[in-house]
Amino acid sequence: MDVRHSHGTQVYVVRACYEDDAADLIAVGGAHSVEILLLTESSCKTIANFHIGSRITAIAWSSRVSSPSSTDDWSIMLVAASEDYGLHELLKSAHSPEETFAFGGGLSGHHGKVNDMVFCGGRGEDSSRYVATVSDDKMLMVWDLHPALDIASPPSPGAAAPTRPQPTAYVITFTHALTSVDSHPSTSKELLVADCRGSVFRTDWRSDPDEHEQDSWRNGSVVELLEPRALADAVAGPAAKWSGSAAWRRDPSADFVGAAYGSRFALWDMGNLAGGKPYVTGTSFPEGGNIFRCVRLDLSHLLPWRGIGRCRLWCPTYPDYFALATSSPAAGAVVHVHHAAYAHAHTPPTVFRIAPRPLCVRALDFVAARGIPRVVAAVGTEVVVFYIGVES
Repeated sequence: MDVRHSHGTQVYVVRACYEDDAADLIAVGGAHSVEILLLTESSCKTIANFHIGSRITAIAWSSRVSSPSSTDDWSIMLVAASEDYGLHELLKSAHSPEETFAFGGGLSGHHGKVNDMVFCGGRGEDSSRYVATVSDDKMLMVWDLHPALDIASPPSPGAAAPTRPQPTAYVITFTHALTSVDSHPSTSKELLVADCRGSVFRTDWRSDPDEHEQDSWRNGSVVELLEPRALADAVAGPAAKWSGSAAWRRDPSADFVGAAYGSRFALWDMGNLAGGKPYVTGTSFPEGGNIFRCVRLDLSHLLPWRGIGRCRLWCPTYPDYFALATSSPAAGAVVHVHHAAYAHAHTPPTVFRIAPRPLCVRALDFVAARGIPRVVAAVGTEVVVFYIGVES
């Protein structure tokens, strides 16, 4: 059964929470606010609404989150980016109202659209301390939300004194605009950064650039992955630049990486890099498939199967899926779900048609709750949640 929710404005970002205690929560970014939905099998309801004042461009969930379905003492913490390049920490609990803490504005932050963000402090005590952001300004910034030192800025006339130290940022520059960022599922130092010209960088943001000054051109990148066709198309001219998206497989080994550029997707085996070229490529949307998401399941009672994407364990009963969507309205709001094991054979994807033209899928994610995989998609002013299979 599909679940549909009207946000009230155009929906630009959807992000499912992947924490075990909050796998039924979905963050929705619209024209001026972030709405938090509590999802059930057949319905959803709003549990928080944060007014930001400008269009939301990216959202990331913290590990400091629990759902009302798991505890009466629930709380949520996430960060969001807005169209004016500002960043916002969003907090709410069962006993307190919505709180918004703005940071990253002015001279200290980004000077281009923030396209993606992710918490990157690993799974320890710093899991909710560091958040990485990437932008059209070609910069990766890793923000310390709770710095030990308070580097205060001169207060504005008439402004109230800040209640906490302003977050500080460690900046890594790249050659081209950056489109997505993903954190390693088991370490606190590696990020997967994609740019607009077909390259994916495995970057160690904790490395000291002064230790390897002769390699400063690498910007801390340990490995660079290339999708040759996308890179060639991007070099051909500015009109051929794509809004790419890349993701790590969500298990401790993180052996596989998947990405979408333009009309093509690519999969890399990190254990057999072959010069950085993908071991599988394919075409999904001629218009350009600029959203790459992979199913994440918690199926610990079943045998795992190696695959790609945002997942924990894989099995033959619930095979490894990855989903692609395009923001082009040419085909309407359509999601393509591929099976990674058969991607090399160019097996056609399963097509889910959500709405007719001129609507399109602006954002896409997999719900992390147990059971049959579900996809959440942003279509116009609606959030649509649907199953991609049935009980066997």
